[in-house]
Amino acid sequence: MKKLLQTSLAILALTFIFSACSSTKTATSGTSASSVSRGKFVGTWTVTNVSYDGLVEGSVQNVFDQAAPSAFVGSTWKLTNSGNGVYTLTNGQSQTIFWSVYNGGATGTQFQFKKLYEGDKAKNVQEGYRLDIGTTTDNSMTLRSPVAIGGGGNGYVVYTFTKQ
Repeated sequence: MKKLLQTSLAILALTFIFSACSSTKTATSGTSASSVSRGKFVGTWTVTNVSYDGLVEGSVQNVFDQAAPSAFVGSTWKLTNSGNGVYTLTNGQSQTIFWSVYNGGATGTQFQFKKLYEGDKAKNVQEGYRLDIGTTTDNSMTLRSPVAIGGGGNGYVVYTFTKQ
C-alpha cells in the first residue's frame, strides 16, 4: 500500500512538472490582434502614415479634439509601462495622456487613451478615445479610429506607427 501511494505521488508530481513547463502563449506578431498585451505598446512610436478606410480623404476635419488627421503624420508617441504617455505633433504641440489596452469582447482589443491636463488625475477623467488595434509587430502597428458614417456603419482613420 505504501509503495502504491509513493508511485501515485511521483506520477502526480511529474504531471504538475510537465504541465508547468508547457507553453500556452499565442503569438500575435504580424497578425490582427485579438488580444494584445500592453507591453507591445511600450516605447517611442512615430506615426508614419494616415490613411482612410471607407472614408473620403479630407472628410474628417478633426481627430482627438486636436487637429486634422494629417497633422499627426510625423507625431511622436512616448508610452511607458505605467500607462503614462505623451504625444507631440510636428508643430511642437504636446499632449499628456494616460493609455491602456481594452479587451472589449465583441468589439475586440482596443488601444484607449485619455487626455490629461495640468492637475488632472486619470481616474477622474471620464472621456477618452478608443482605437481598434490592427496589425502589430515588434516594430510597427496600425490603429484604426472608427468614424460613424451614414447608414449606421463606420469608416476608419488608419494610423500606421513605427517604433523608434
